[in-house]
Amino acid sequence: MSDVRPPWPKRVKRSLRTALVRAALAVVSLLPLAWAGPLGTALGLLAYAVASGERKKALESLATAFPEKSDAERRALAKACFVHLARAAFELGAIRTLDAQLDARVEWSPESRAVLDQALARKKGVLFVSGHIGQWELLARRIALAGYPCQTIAKETSDPGMTALVERFRASGHLKSIWRGQQGAAKAMLKALKQGEILGMLIDQDTKVQSVFVPFFKVPAKTPRAAADLALRTGAAVILGVCHRVAPGRFRVELQELALPKSEGEDAVIDLTARLNQGLEDAIRKAPEQWVWMHRRWKSRPETA
Repeated sequence: MSDVRPPWPKRVKRSLRTALVRAALAVVSLLPLAWAGPLGTALGLLAYAVASGERKKALESLATAFPEKSDAERRALAKACFVHLARAAFELGAIRTLDAQLDARVEWSPESRAVLDQALARKKGVLFVSGHIGQWELLARRIALAGYPCQTIAKETSDPGMTALVERFRASGHLKSIWRGQQGAAKAMLKALKQGEILGMLIDQDTKVQSVFVPFFKVPAKTPRAAADLALRTGAAVILGVCHRVAPGRFRVELQELALPKSEGEDAVIDLTARLNQGLEDAIRKAPEQWVWMHRRWKSRPETA
């Protein structure tokens, strides 16, 4: 992370933004959890109407993923996506209430839990891979608060105040954060796996990390390779997990383990990353409104010979 101090206007803007977020969270935390649905619906519909740039990106992404759908169907999906994300934000704002009811509201079947238990029993650690699907913050929180040792890999925001806010939120759910830009992050990842812990990461976005191009909705997408690299280096188990919304204020955790490739080298990295992408795509297709379609997933293109 850079030690260069930003100019004072930017520092003031960041401080004000962090203060506003803190104030908003304080207000939302006082509201009944049942209000997350209607308030989220109202805010989501408003955002869809006024945030023309984000709406356009969502519709472009949906056209890439679902070329067979009509314009009207894709508009309905985009609108539902905005509503889902707004509801999710209100739910997380009321996290103290949600935490008290977490076992009842976030279903995690014994069969699904056994997938994680069996992987951890091998004592090589678990690479837990997911995406921005459903209530992904509750996915990690549900597992960590059930007593499993979890660390998550994430990218710091451009605002240190916001990064600290996110870190405190996750820590309140017994989640440790490893920030990619900090010195010693790679060693911390390897140490977590060596200690037999769960290392969580999201791989469904086009970001400035080492990546490979593998299919996502049948189109090559730049996808982080860290999960595959770490699994092949350490022999850690690879689990794909999602937490879908199944009813207002209710969610379901679903886990599956992916076998390590029999191939080696770059072919193995591409094979495992492609299968992880396919698993995420399958989860998105189950509830397409529960993914972040305003992210430009296919903005990077493979180099052509």
